[in-house]
Amino acid sequence: MKNLMVFLFIITFNAQAQDDVNLFNYWKYYSDAENSLYKYFCSTAFLQLEKRKDIIAGLQSKEDWVKRQVEVRDKLLKIMGPYPEKTALNIRNTGTIQKEGYRVEKLIYESLPGYFVTSALFIPDKLNGKAPAILNPIGHSPLSFRRDVYQHTIINLVKKGFIVLAYDPIGQGERLQYYDFESGKSRFRSNTEHSYPGAQCFISGYSSAKYFVWDGIRGIDVLLSREEVDPDRIGLTGLSGGGTSTAFIAAIDDRIKAAAPECYITNFNYLLRSEGPQDCEQNLFQFLYNGLDHPDFIEVRAPKPTLIMSTTRDFFSIQGARDTYQEASKAYIALGGKNNLQMTEAEGGHGFTTKNREALYAFFQKHLDNPGDGTDYEVEAISVEELWATETGQLATSLKGETLYSLNKKVVERQVLALKSSRTNMDTHLSKVPDAAIKFSGFSFPKQFGSEIFSGRYVNDEYKLEKFLIPGSGEYMLPLALFIPNLNNKKEAILLLHEKGKNYAVNSDSLAKQLLSDGYTVLLGDLPNIGELGPGYLKGDAYIKNVSYNKWFAGILTGESIVGLRAEDIIRMIHFIKNYLPDYPSFSAISVGQLGSELLHAAVFEKDIQKVCLIRPFLSFAEIALAHEYEPSFIHSTVAGAIEQYDLADLMAVLCPRKILVIDPLSEDGQMANTTKSKNSISFPSMVYAEKDVSSNLELITETNDHLVLEYLQSWLK
Repeated sequence: MKNLMVFLFIITFNAQAQDDVNLFNYWKYYSDAENSLYKYFCSTAFLQLEKRKDIIAGLQSKEDWVKRQVEVRDKLLKIMGPYPEKTALNIRNTGTIQKEGYRVEKLIYESLPGYFVTSALFIPDKLNGKAPAILNPIGHSPLSFRRDVYQHTIINLVKKGFIVLAYDPIGQGERLQYYDFESGKSRFRSNTEHSYPGAQCFISGYSSAKYFVWDGIRGIDVLLSREEVDPDRIGLTGLSGGGTSTAFIAAIDDRIKAAAPECYITNFNYLLRSEGPQDCEQNLFQFLYNGLDHPDFIEVRAPKPTLIMSTTRDFFSIQGARDTYQEASKAYIALGGKNNLQMTEAEGGHGFTTKNREALYAFFQKHLDNPGDGTDYEVEAISVEELWATETGQLATSLKGETLYSLNKKVVERQVLALKSSRTNMDTHLSKVPDAAIKFSGFSFPKQFGSEIFSGRYVNDEYKLEKFLIPGSGEYMLPLALFIPNLNNKKEAILLLHEKGKNYAVNSDSLAKQLLSDGYTVLLGDLPNIGELGPGYLKGDAYIKNVSYNKWFAGILTGESIVGLRAEDIIRMIHFIKNYLPDYPSFSAISVGQLGSELLHAAVFEKDIQKVCLIRPFLSFAEIALAHEYEPSFIHSTVAGAIEQYDLADLMAVLCPRKILVIDPLSEDGQMANTTKSKNSISFPSMVYAEKDVSSNLELITETNDHLVLEYLQSWLK
């Protein structure tokens, strides 16, 4: 009997301990809710693309298209740059390989001081005067141009009389950014080699494409430094990521006479509906927000010769490529170059095909005035080691030099100094922070809130649980769980936001139930990409440690952000509390984890949030951008470009004299920050609170443990 009673007690205890906070009514219609974040950015993008479409439809005359070209070029230069002054290339020839009919000079040049680019210059043996030359940026391949399929095209071009300069993109070939000295390989795949440091560039407010394009521009300078090269016959081609570089470089460098991007050109209407945004350097800061799309890379070149190379089963939509060709044709016709725009399609997936190679050879032979046999021949590839420009096969173990991370770090350091300088004029600086937060996060205060949907209730002796759906800022509903104590009800509501979602907060983390037992009404909700609203899955998405960077990139393309969207939805939750519990005089908000960033933004715009508690937050965008190793999950809660004018510390300062409690902040690597570091991170708001004589309203608790968190929180709430 005793054992049976124990068994029944366990059953009863477990039943009471677990609460069904996931919604069960009216939810099937919103069954795609886990993809709501990505679809929100897509809906914004599609509106921007429609606006662009209307503008293009109004271009009729040559003058219209010339004006458009000037506008597009100015925008591209602005969002790709700013580019530095050209410095000495310091070209090094580290060896020459003689092959049948051609030679290869292994070169290293500096696109920026100490920023080494490993490359190979392929030169035909028999040249009659100055020869046409082709710059060849390479796609995503660990071996870069040393891979046999890339060599195949290069050697065919050389045997047809073209000089070719192929070079390693950042993070590939001999330019690995995160080289593991034990394994002799990168710690990341090539996509991650690009996007991990590239995300830090976005935090600084620009795309890492700046450096990819600059390497190519300086590659043209290398070609023009050679007496064998005809400066009036420069071509450019690359596949995949190399196609991206080809499109970008050709759009802004007038020295490119003929350009042939391969397996890249499509349009964002189809790209967003299929693979989504690609790697970091393939996304330009606020590109769609500025009214641009893939056709602009082609149209801005008109009437210069351009060949769009596509395949029918590429993940870069073939329909998008066809649409781009059709639109760009109008520019070429208007500008008198109807026959200078071509498109070739081949049956196949993402990659090289014989048909497209032969179309490429014929295109360059015609437009670079180098006629000959356009047949694609089998050739003998050179071994990988033979093509090493460094002694060790890696800059990391030979010349070392600058990396994408180190270059951006210098930018961030300048921005941090400028921010600190701005803070010295405290009142003026703080008055500008809210507008800066709106500008960079894309935040917009909700114009309407809509009505909630009551979705069910559970009642027990201690509390009642009510569940709701409320309209979010996009085409989705926010799921809420409201816990109201039956006993000792303090008539004080707390919004609790957990980075792992409301179900985890209730059934795996004790904080929500402990606050409820203390008499507080607790509202929990899932934000986009969290809990019932995510994270979802984006086909072809690039992940770093299971974190999708591409969704964050989508916000950057459209001029919005995950932080801004979530801040809007937090305000919607606060509005619900105020309307549903009108007799509650005060409201507090608590975040657990990285959502401290979103909560601070929301609190700046919603003055009814009188108390803010951040548990285990990170405290600075700049610290993430400055770190060689940062926690990828923090990226979603950063705001691109923000550190030019504000950081999280500035948002805290703006909240003065409201009460803020920070418990156990984290360093940029996701580990617990020590007390000294934590104090440094909030030194500016601490100074502001002291200046206003309310120092006690900003509290910092560090290096504590879980069972003490509630004690600190209870004391603070009182």
